[in-house]
Amino acid sequence: MPLFDVYPLYNVTPVSGKDILVYDNEGTEYLDLYGGHAVISIGHAHPNYVEAITNQVNTLGFYSNAIQNPLQKQLADKIEVLSGCKDYELFLCNSGAEANENALKLASFKTGKKRVLAFSNGFHGRTSAAVAATDNKNIIAPINAQQAVTILPLNDVEGVKRELEKGDVCAVIVEFIQGVGGLDQGTTEFFEQVDALCKANNTMFIADEIQCGYGRSGKFFAFQHYKVTPDIISLAKGMGNGFPIGGILIHPDIESKYGMLGTTFGGNHLACAAGLAVLNTIEEEKLIENTNDISEYFIGIAKTIPQIKNIKGRGLMLGLEFDFEVGDLRKELIYNYKIFTGGASNNKLLRILPPLTIKKEHVDQFFDALTKVLTEIKETV
Repeated sequence: MPLFDVYPLYNVTPVSGKDILVYDNEGTEYLDLYGGHAVISIGHAHPNYVEAITNQVNTLGFYSNAIQNPLQKQLADKIEVLSGCKDYELFLCNSGAEANENALKLASFKTGKKRVLAFSNGFHGRTSAAVAATDNKNIIAPINAQQAVTILPLNDVEGVKRELEKGDVCAVIVEFIQGVGGLDQGTTEFFEQVDALCKANNTMFIADEIQCGYGRSGKFFAFQHYKVTPDIISLAKGMGNGFPIGGILIHPDIESKYGMLGTTFGGNHLACAAGLAVLNTIEEEKLIENTNDISEYFIGIAKTIPQIKNIKGRGLMLGLEFDFEVGDLRKELIYNYKIFTGGASNNKLLRILPPLTIKKEHVDQFFDALTKVLTEIKETV
């Protein structure tokens, strides 16, 4: 049976990984500066991670949410300690799209309203309401388009104010660093005013931290670079280091009721074991501190390369913008220099999302390869 052909694929078949390196089926080593869409937070096959999952699957891999699962509470407590988000409650699910879907649903439950405000170039997932809030008409089917969503330009405070005053908006959802959209960020004034406007208009402020959270921005959550208090925080990708897990942190002003949310696989024993291993490793290996150190080193080198016209993002969620489309550049890096990087809807942007365990020697390797590719491109023009 053929696979449903929806992914354009590079001709590389990874079969194993160790920390920031992956190896293909021919034994070739690759430097992974993309982490599978920022999923690999503590490195491939980290010993803590492997041990935690192995021990858990040898005892109990799964049971439903109809019973007690102390691992869920341990995970919630650890998130609270490392994030500093002490006034929230945790609901666990399976993915980022599901996290945002539940966040939007809760916002509608809480406010009794149904319209959503989202922003240009935002990406929030591929399920019903989440994809409707995503600024990409090519992936929104007619059944999704029936959702009530208004897309505004990023930093349009007056537009947000105007729409909220209409009284029908249940949620404003925003990435504090855009992922697929190309690493753009709102201004401090924008984020802080939108937070205040939401609170004044009975609207839930949702921080989509699915890609920019879990230490990647240099703080545990990217919204913590600003003076805001989201009502709901969605998380996923780096949360499980590859094991499918997602969740939302919910402000206690939103009252829980039996049956309002639910999931079969969310918060299962294996997922919680993976999630705890990630948090323990981030803490023990001081990976947020490493993120800030390596980010400063990376940006310092990037600023010396004249072909890089703009450096976007924070921490280890970075974008290098050129004055040409980077598709061929990415192919050169992966096929000739064995380095994985990412693209974005901005086709002139190279996205850098490595494991948080990256070291300076890996940054040097990347820039050595990049300067060689840029020289080759210049010589052929």
